[in-house]
Amino acid sequence: MTLRTRAAVVEKAGLPRPYSSSRPVTVRDLELLGPLRNEVLIRVEAAGLCHSDLALVEGVRRPPLPIVLGHECAGSVVEVGEDVKSVRKGDRVVLSFAQSCGECVYCLSGRPTICDPGRAANYEGKLVTGGTRFRLDGKEVHHHLGVSAFSEHIVVPASSAIPVVQDVPFEKLALFGCAIPTAFGAVFNVAKVRLGSSVAIFGCGGLGLNLVQAARIAGASQIISVDIREDKLRKAELLGATDLVDASKQDPVSEVKRLTAGRGAEYCFEATGVTRVMLQAFMATRKGGTTVILGVTSAEDRVELPTWLIMGEERLVVGSYMGSIVPRRDIPLLLNLYAQGKIRLEEVITGELRLDELNEGLDRLADGVAVRQIVKMR
Repeated sequence: MTLRTRAAVVEKAGLPRPYSSSRPVTVRDLELLGPLRNEVLIRVEAAGLCHSDLALVEGVRRPPLPIVLGHECAGSVVEVGEDVKSVRKGDRVVLSFAQSCGECVYCLSGRPTICDPGRAANYEGKLVTGGTRFRLDGKEVHHHLGVSAFSEHIVVPASSAIPVVQDVPFEKLALFGCAIPTAFGAVFNVAKVRLGSSVAIFGCGGLGLNLVQAARIAGASQIISVDIREDKLRKAELLGATDLVDASKQDPVSEVKRLTAGRGAEYCFEATGVTRVMLQAFMATRKGGTTVILGVTSAEDRVELPTWLIMGEERLVVGSYMGSIVPRRDIPLLLNLYAQGKIRLEEVITGELRLDELNEGLDRLADGVAVRQIVKMR
């Protein structure tokens, strides 16, 4: 099966801003092959513009180019390949960008987000089922994190398509492909935030605001939000933050310690991808506490940490990739929380875009004006 699809393609990264002028993203008419065995053809309905997409455009992340951008989306199943039993034609689905093979030691031990073949496929811009499915003038175009959300149609591994039974609008459903599971998984699966604990969250973007919600639901008694933008801090307050720290006016480490009786927060989450902020989050963590790093950096970035504070004060530093979730198990659970009114998205979604407005959307994201912009395909 072969069809044509309009898709947002990045052919050169690291172009100068504003992106509305340099236009790193171009909407192209591509050929789409498949689905093959264990694959699914998806009609994309809505997709979120995330900082991970911006990091690719900036050249911080360097997958092979050309590539179809995007990784956070929801849609409906158009066709299924041979041996697919997990979804059927017509199913509404959320897409998981953490490709998994289902057979490696990590998948079998319940950690599919760090699957070896899946991680290798994402680095190479391919599907874990093998190869690529996009073509432009007969030449292959790569897949972004196995999803390539900014395309009218996509082919993905069946394991990446999570069926949804809840009647959730697609523009909100899309966020359950990245921002929500990454944040909630970091709080519940990675840090295991305890009832009554203190939490500090560095960064109030799409990830940080959902970390606030997750900490609130986990029962944290103190949730400190740190950012350099007043408007984002106010959104964090609406979602459950008990204290706000404006890092453009205050030293965030000193302020977090002041707000926690001089000890620091029990759990500190970094959600910016800035190494300086990662160090701040660590230094704001109390003795015996946990620092969770979620922000996307380049492979060359380094953070120097005082070793005495790690050993002598028994502080834990841990990374979190998509919240260490099991997508087929955890995404439906998170959708249930949304259906119960416990997860709010109005403060997180800050605008809608057309496919051909992605460059302007990237500018707003880079400027810190937007939180989550939703691309509606139709």
